[in-house]
Amino acid sequence: MHDILINWAPQETRVAIIENGAVQELHIERALERGLVGNVYLGKVARVLPGMQSAFIDVGLERAAFLHVADLHGSGHHGPARGDVAVPVPIERQVFEGQTLMVQVIKDPIGTKGARLSTQISIAGRMLVFLPQDNHIGISQKIGSPETRELLRARMQRLAATPADTPTGGFILRTNAEEATDEELADDIAYLRKAWAAIRAQGLSQPPGTLLHQDLNLAERVLRDISTESTQSIRIDSKLQFDALKAFGDAYTPSSCAKLEHYKGERPIFDLFGIEEEIARALARRVDLKSGGYLIIDQTEALTTVDVNTGGFVGARNFDDTIFKTNLEAAGAIARQLRLRNLGGIIIVDFIDMTREEHQQAVLAEFRKQLSKDRTKITVSGFTQLGLVEMTRKRTRESLAHMLCQPCPTCDGRGQVKTARSVCYDILREILREARQFNPREFRVVASATVVEMLLDEESQHLAGLSDFIGKPISLSAEPSMNPEQYDIVLL
Repeated sequence: MHDILINWAPQETRVAIIENGAVQELHIERALERGLVGNVYLGKVARVLPGMQSAFIDVGLERAAFLHVADLHGSGHHGPARGDVAVPVPIERQVFEGQTLMVQVIKDPIGTKGARLSTQISIAGRMLVFLPQDNHIGISQKIGSPETRELLRARMQRLAATPADTPTGGFILRTNAEEATDEELADDIAYLRKAWAAIRAQGLSQPPGTLLHQDLNLAERVLRDISTESTQSIRIDSKLQFDALKAFGDAYTPSSCAKLEHYKGERPIFDLFGIEEEIARALARRVDLKSGGYLIIDQTEALTTVDVNTGGFVGARNFDDTIFKTNLEAAGAIARQLRLRNLGGIIIVDFIDMTREEHQQAVLAEFRKQLSKDRTKITVSGFTQLGLVEMTRKRTRESLAHMLCQPCPTCDGRGQVKTARSVCYDILREILREARQFNPREFRVVASATVVEMLLDEESQHLAGLSDFIGKPISLSAEPSMNPEQYDIVLL
């Protein structure tokens, strides 16, 4: 069982999922940085790249978005068969520069990559996903037995039927449609068709670069997607948003709406479970475990590494047991941190080396069990020859660190800067180089206070020696705004 807390402000909505008194997931949406997945745009083809079988589409965003041939609606069905596989028609025969296309974002822009698009439009409802360009009925794989699936398919075909001359569109039943009544499904079908009609009408009248449809905001998605049967309560701290959510929930998600409460407490809602401290900890490199062990989490461009250390834990009778217990505790902590930090892509976990095979298997089983709570798709390989666990977690949005932080302006994200002594020696070499080319009256060094201090103290002998060697005075000036690696040599 879990509770959901929503902290709303005009500039930012934050959602925390609390289970057993601990934060399991954090979702943050900023008004100025709302995710684009699900948005439908009228786009214009800017460039077709036959070599990459892709096209760049201008949809009015900062960077051109990216459309691959595999994401073109029906692209795999027209080409000649090669063996049993239909070969996609080359993209240059399907789209051309200047063409107007209705497209949907399937992946947010991440880093330097633009958004990824598809021409297969899908609109999510409460229990159904509407596919206006298809006619088939799909069922979520998580829905039970084959008989249940067939019964649901038959019900949907009956409910979605339209007069012969009207396009029907296809539907996919989401997991929560299993228990739905005919009335609820019919309501969803009507809502989705109405939404699609509005999108099409706009598509015919608006210029390229127009946003035709936007997915629900984070607070609304809590009711539609995040809330489940095991949700006990959904508390929101804004009366204005509570009323808006209540109206939305009454219309589309009555079961979730029943759990909605307006939080009127004196203390900020996120202080109830120490969530602000938890966010600060989720941005730290080190995560302490209750046993005295700790994790070190490093995010790089290519992958994320998690290193498990025993630290001060010496509780068990022998060293093998100490390692095994630390690894078991780490398995749960890592799974939680991946959800909390929203880490995606390739993840390498370096558990402490275990000599016994049964210990390895027990840790792996515990890790898989803890990861099974995650709503995001995960694949885990076993231990490699080097004793590492390789896994991938689907990247759906920016990680917490990328959302809340930026690279340090002092070290440019390297995580370290040159020592003051290294910078002193760089300065001495630079003065010697300049003295060979120019003949000023005096050299003035402008640098950070720590560097100037070292030149006046520990390195004063070397500075005096250089001044004698070049036959020119060298003066020093401390500049508080300079970072430790910056310096300037002024010729006077």
